[in-house]
Amino acid sequence: MNAYVITLATIITIYAIVVCGLNVIVGFAGQISLGHAAFFGIGAYSAALLATKAGLSFWVALPLVIAITAFIGLLLGLPSLRVREDFLAITTIGINFIVEAIFLYVPFFGGALGIGGIPRIMLFGVKLKGLGFFYLCLFFLLLVMIFCWWFTRSWGGLACFALREEESAAASMGISPVRFKLLAFLVGTAIAGLGGALYAHYIRFISAGDFSFPVSILLLSMVVLGGMGTLWGPVLGALILGALPEVFRPLVDYRYLFYMLLLLLMIRFQPGGLLGEDSMVRRTFTRTLQKQQDKV
Repeated sequence: MNAYVITLATIITIYAIVVCGLNVIVGFAGQISLGHAAFFGIGAYSAALLATKAGLSFWVALPLVIAITAFIGLLLGLPSLRVREDFLAITTIGINFIVEAIFLYVPFFGGALGIGGIPRIMLFGVKLKGLGFFYLCLFFLLLVMIFCWWFTRSWGGLACFALREEESAAASMGISPVRFKLLAFLVGTAIAGLGGALYAHYIRFISAGDFSFPVSILLLSMVVLGGMGTLWGPVLGALILGALPEVFRPLVDYRYLFYMLLLLLMIRFQPGGLLGEDSMVRRTFTRTLQKQQDKV
């Protein structure tokens, strides 16, 4: 692979990690989140500050980055306990704008100049870049997917599914909406923090605009396109929407309009996404498999 393809693949893999975290909140727990880029940014800025101002290596700082992002996600997830649906969507949008404004106007976070000079990740004395960094991101994506698979089979994951389907019925069965909604935000934002740390050390320069509201729309579009609540859906969505702007580069200035239109069309005609329940892809695959079995 040439350098361009490796760079594109690395960015898509990082987005896939972040989107898997959003899927925990939106797909598993059924909570609306239109501000996930804020937690992506919190992870990136935390990693950048710990590396440039505290002098910590990526491996030492990573647990701190995940803990910081998860703690802030836990605090900012509190509004989900008191508001629902449209009001929750507006609240998460507000969170995104507030976090972006803090990055942009507070000098400690670099202000409009951002943070540069972020060091490369060192592994066994070797600076990771190019294909090596891509493999590292693939490794973390695999870990995240294994964790998400385990989470869907854990008591916490099953409780989130129950709250997603019918919160009142789940609460009557002894499932605490407060505990498991916050658990979903905790897990989802922690994964976003991991993606942010990788992004910061790969790009090596970050600014507030990298984590603006349109990025949140992109992340949510990836989840919806691939299939909310599925394991592979977010990865498929990240792959498709990450590659499309490069395929249709002449239309790149209209990509966010395209994402919003795609989001509306998927919600209207394929609410389960490409890999969700009763999706066109799944029905086609099931029919093909059934024909093959009938022939045998």
